Amino acid sequence: MFDSIHEECGVFGIFESSATNVAETTYLGLYALQHRGQESCGIAVCDDGVFRQHKGLGLVGEVFTKDNLDNLGMANMALGHVRYSTTGGNNINNVQPLVVRHIKGNLALAHNGNLTNASELRSHFELNGAIFHSTSDTEDIAYSIVSERLQSRSIENAVEMAMYNLKGAYSCCLMSPSKLIAFRDPNGFRPLCLGITKTGGYVVASESCAIDAVGAKFIRDILPGEVLVISEEGLKSIKTHCEKDSSLCVFEFIYFARPDSVIEGQSVHAARQNAGKILANESPVDADVVIGVPDSGIDAALGYSEASKIPYGIGFIKNKYIGRSFINPTQKGRESAVKIKLNVIKETVEGKRVILIDDSIVRGTTSARIIKLLKDSGAKEVHVRISSPAFKFPCYFGTDIDSKENLIACKYDTNEEIAKVIGADSLAYLSIDGAKKIANKSCCGFCDGCFSGKYPVEVPENEEKNIFEQKINR
Repeated sequence: MFDSIHEECGVFGIFESSATNVAETTYLGLYALQHRGQESCGIAVCDDGVFRQHKGLGLVGEVFTKDNLDNLGMANMALGHVRYSTTGGNNINNVQPLVVRHIKGNLALAHNGNLTNASELRSHFELNGAIFHSTSDTEDIAYSIVSERLQSRSIENAVEMAMYNLKGAYSCCLMSPSKLIAFRDPNGFRPLCLGITKTGGYVVASESCAIDAVGAKFIRDILPGEVLVISEEGLKSIKTHCEKDSSLCVFEFIYFARPDSVIEGQSVHAARQNAGKILANESPVDADVVIGVPDSGIDAALGYSEASKIPYGIGFIKNKYIGRSFINPTQKGRESAVKIKLNVIKETVEGKRVILIDDSIVRGTTSARIIKLLKDSGAKEVHVRISSPAFKFPCYFGTDIDSKENLIACKYDTNEEIAKVIGADSLAYLSIDGAKKIANKSCCGFCDGCFSGKYPVEVPENEEKNIFEQKINR
């Protein structure tokens, strides 16, 4: 409905020493990660080496009912996933977790990220007789692990060896008949963390908010390049690939992660407030009130207000009951979409010079409609401030950024031109240097390739994100 940025996935895994209702716990964990993917979801459980699963297209509350959760039964391990596609389209074959049965046992795999050498890997396996059922790069990871497992002494050794051939972003959770394994690419593009349950079991999740949601206690972030093995013997850490500085996607702090999550020791809520403070110092403007676009612009608006000493006001009420089923079949319907989702509080903006804070501008159409809402409600001026730098380059690591010809910052040379297009009185973005300062210096390094065009690893050239589907359709 809106021209916004999407992140690929969220993963959740749990290991308990005895059979319990791990499917229900995973269900709750996925609910907490729903913001990371709304296209599909799934849960797989392992009970004494036997795998059962349920998955489907839609939101967690749509796919899972009490009956199919009960049908998953009692088990000591479970793996869950919510998905938004960046490689591979939205079809049932791409829904995760991916369950694989091979000569050395079963495994289930859930993946957050995007491989940069997925096409190369797939061609290699297909030329050696492999048959792929999905168009997702997660299946490339599974084949890589299974291939190594045939000649490895353990599943964790297979993961360790497979990582030599995986390039790009991957924060994964794998379930074997007896172990839960979490592993993260050496650059740490996507977050992954560990917690402990009240019964002494362990949970792995994309964000700490999911650990909180199931009543577990956060322990630590899984290190970039680390392979963490959870079994009856406890925790085992393999650090063969822990050799690079972190390159966490900076947009995790700006938009993707939930505000109540803590990533690499940094509160997401505080990082967004810091972004607003830095933005106020970089791009001040004389105005009467600061408002934020719900939900991701609110924390930055609070920070901007604090630094600028301009009062913060609640400018919008968000309709919380619009789901994925809301359809705009006509142009008029599409134009009314913002009115249905956001309603202006007229008393906050009427007759005032307004500073509007948002996390990003993609195509600009939504920004234009929001600005029009404010001016129709009596705002004298609307000055737009964006708590991230401008999107100008593609992301190869799991963020679904539109092509350059559709990005408004690539179509126009100056902020003044963009401001005119969207109807704003002025426009300014957070600087790239500013974005790097929103988290504590001790937190981690960042990838800012979608803003700067400078990537921490080699990226593919002239390759579409849905290359596997294109091959199938030829």
